[in-house]
Amino acid sequence: MDATGRELKARAAITGLGISEMGRVYGHDAQHFAAEAIQRAVADAGLRKEDIDGLLVNPGVSALGGMGGVGLQNYLGLTNLRLLSSMNVGGATANVMVQYAAMSVIHGMANHVVCVFADAPLQPNKGGGAAYAGMGRPTRPSGMGGLYPAFGVMGINAHYAIAARRHMAMYGTTNDHFGAIAVAERQWAAMNPIAEHREPMTLEDYHASRWVAEPLHLLDCCLVSNGGVAVIVSRADAAKDMKQPPAYIWGMGQGHPGDMRRKGWDVETQTGAPMSKEKAFAMAGIGIDDVDVLQAYDCYTYTVLVTLEDYGFCAKSEGGPFVADGKLAPGGALPTNTGGGQLSAYYMWGMTPLSEGIIQARGQGGDRQVDKHDVVLVTGNGGILDHHSTIVLSPHDA
Repeated sequence: MDATGRELKARAAITGLGISEMGRVYGHDAQHFAAEAIQRAVADAGLRKEDIDGLLVNPGVSALGGMGGVGLQNYLGLTNLRLLSSMNVGGATANVMVQYAAMSVIHGMANHVVCVFADAPLQPNKGGGAAYAGMGRPTRPSGMGGLYPAFGVMGINAHYAIAARRHMAMYGTTNDHFGAIAVAERQWAAMNPIAEHREPMTLEDYHASRWVAEPLHLLDCCLVSNGGVAVIVSRADAAKDMKQPPAYIWGMGQGHPGDMRRKGWDVETQTGAPMSKEKAFAMAGIGIDDVDVLQAYDCYTYTVLVTLEDYGFCAKSEGGPFVADGKLAPGGALPTNTGGGQLSAYYMWGMTPLSEGIIQARGQGGDRQVDKHDVVLVTGNGGILDHHSTIVLSPHDA
């Protein structure tokens, strides 16, 4: 294999997609949503449960079966697995799971691998913030790790607020710029039947929403959802004869820069996206101008903005002006997060951009379908800009 990995282009495809009930759906645990999503994905692909011989699991805040996914395997009654693992690099995981699944089917380790994310953090009469409060085992910070709480920086929102504020201070980015991203995604969500928020939203509405952690308004932040999404990865030669149009995997890559708190690296305004893009684009044989549709990881509006810069859609520092003219919205030059993203549609970590990327690559987006969808870029971001992953999808096998 040469350094570009070009021979891996279009040798695997996504052949099944299943999305469970989604949103404020109560009374079920994460395993239930995972099972529902997987059953729908298997039916979507035209397969039988017995055909599934690989299972990769990404748990969210809620437990999802036993160690390594074996609990979910037993819950589903899967007895033919040649590949089974649980993976978690935050919002980058969905693309990473698909990459491992693609390599597995290309090299004969399995034939049809399910990748699933499911979560059930919402409880009746409690807000989304309560769902994530106290997640994980409480720890007492020590050393340099104690500096953040010592200065009042608690929780994920505050960390992303610092990143957004630094971008504003360095480059003149404004809340109007962030608001343009939120408004564009809401316009797309209005055409997505399963989006949680389809009601109209203006820039004035954005500014009127409460602060979560300045400079982030409520409408800068992703939703919290109960639900599950599953995809099936198969070899390209098998995909040609299956039920749905294949979404061929043209390129894939990851970027994990490690401890970025070092001289010469600005942790708040640089990400692992350039590293991830380099491999994925080389494998796909594309440049940035070839991208027709972008599904960018959007846990916050700021994440979209910095992703646009780090992939080279615009120069570093120009993300704000780049989005201000509405090019991300319906009818714009760069259709982005065409299902409404995690800001307005549903929050399934990296499965949100991936699922919409598959729908667009298949040409099944209905009212929101983008006419030209030969190259669909899907990005993932995990941790606090710690992990990045890339998938390039296309309806074409070469």
